[in-house]
Amino acid sequence: MPEPVENKTADALADAQAAAEQAQLPRRRDRRRGDDSDAWTGTMPIISSDQAEQRPTAPSSSWAEAAAAADAPARPQPAKPSKDPVGTPPAPGAAPAVPAQPSRSTRSASRSAALAEAPVPDFISSPGLFVREQKPRPIGGFRGALYNLTGGSLNLGPSARQREEDELARRISRQLQGSYNTAVLSLKGGIGKTSTTVGVGLTLAEFRGDPPCAIDANPDSGDLVERALGEGIYQQQSPRTITDLLKNIESIDSLTALARYMHHAGRLHLIAGEQDPEVSDSLTAAEYLRIRKLISGYYSVALIDCGTGVTHNAMSGILQSADNLIIAAGYAVSGAKRARSTLHWLASHGYADLASNAIVVITDKDEVSSRVDKDAIEEHLSGICRQLIAVPHDRGVADGDLVTLDVLRPETRRAYREIAAAIVDGYV
Repeated sequence: MPEPVENKTADALADAQAAAEQAQLPRRRDRRRGDDSDAWTGTMPIISSDQAEQRPTAPSSSWAEAAAAADAPARPQPAKPSKDPVGTPPAPGAAPAVPAQPSRSTRSASRSAALAEAPVPDFISSPGLFVREQKPRPIGGFRGALYNLTGGSLNLGPSARQREEDELARRISRQLQGSYNTAVLSLKGGIGKTSTTVGVGLTLAEFRGDPPCAIDANPDSGDLVERALGEGIYQQQSPRTITDLLKNIESIDSLTALARYMHHAGRLHLIAGEQDPEVSDSLTAAEYLRIRKLISGYYSVALIDCGTGVTHNAMSGILQSADNLIIAAGYAVSGAKRARSTLHWLASHGYADLASNAIVVITDKDEVSSRVDKDAIEEHLSGICRQLIAVPHDRGVADGDLVTLDVLRPETRRAYREIAAAIVDGYV
């Protein structure tokens, strides 16, 4: 039975439509390949190396990897050929190119180089660079009372007088390299020579870290140890003298052995003078120099109480080894003239340096009357010595008995500090 005409027509239309679709498949494939799109086929697109470098980097899986990626130097991009061979200048108003920022490693290297070249601060000689300087504590007076009342929160600093006292203490306590000695002499007795030796010796012992030594070289039965210890205490001790020291000087090889011949007034160590009139003047210059050599091995400062006059046997050895002198004088016409005569004698007998660097100490021992022109006497002596210091009248000195710093007037103690500072000034 023949097929109906409608069925043949429908089959023909279906075949024509299928042939048309098969003919368009190559054209679609060609178009996709032309624009590099393979969405239909599912294949990976082809990516060039330039496109790969311009794509954003995927986030790193850890902070260490992120830091390493940030510190890595940027890879230089290959220069692309310019489309403009002539090199057309940029248009006006165009933003300039931003320079590349240095990486973290470059900045760290720069900081390390700057730190290496920076000067290193001196923590020892310049502590003020790191610690604020603290004012010294005021002592006494209104400033000291205000400091104590406020518990130290209000500190006005020391007064001018306290600063002067602190400066004297600094000068006295300076460290010395070696051993030095000062001779205390006069041409007239009873004008404060021995009391000055004791007062200055006790002052040196108060401020210095090492104890000083005082030697009684007075040929006229000197009383240096009695003035420092008191008559009663000295008699209770076994009174060894400078003569005993000389007899056994060869066996003394330590400070312990030397201490057997010393007396002690606090930290002031003393060698007593000979009390027997028959042998008191027998100390020679050579014997004194032996004692001086022994003392120099254990004491950095020594005071020599020379007695009256400059011509006795030991005096040449004393002057030969002395580093400076104290000339004792008084507020009297005769005392001032004798002090001046002493300085002239020294200058004319080969001791000009000792005379020009001498310290003249005028002690107001007898509290002279108002008729005496003290200013004229001081002016008469001041021009021929290094320094002139006046010790005011003090009963603790004038009585001729025990001399202790505790009973002296503040003005007297200050005068002794000035003398001690002037002595050490001559050593350095």
